[in-house]
Amino acid sequence: QLQFVESGGGLVQPGGSLRLSCTTSEFTIDDYAIGWSRQAPGKEREREDVSCISKGGGITNYANSVKGRFTISRDNAKNTVYLQMNSLKPEDTAVYYCAVAGDIDCSASLMDSWGKGTLVTVSS
Repeated sequence: QLQFVESGGGLVQPGGSLRLSCTTSEFTIDDYAIGWSRQAPGKEREREDVSCISKGGGITNYANSVKGRFTISRDNAKNTVYLQMNSLKPEDTAVYYCAVAGDIDCSASLMDSWGKGTLVTVSS
């Protein structure tokens, strides 16, 4: 199964920024669309797709809740996908996961994540 390593989370004040990274040593990501999802504390049964970037990087999408604040990007040379998060809000607090999308153009939802995720806490 596709296993990713997420990093970059931490504690940040409202309005602050973080950049998350997603990579894997098991395969190269350049044949896949990759996205981010999140799971808020206390809502373990609910995982929200946040963003996705197409195989070629030309298509990106975002959940309405993060649109205009988050930016997804990829660096295939580094085998890494990033999520730049700006203007963070307390409701962004969650464990963030990355995963392969069901289609190369992000037209399908993300596959289940098998990584451990990285915790983002937005609090004063």
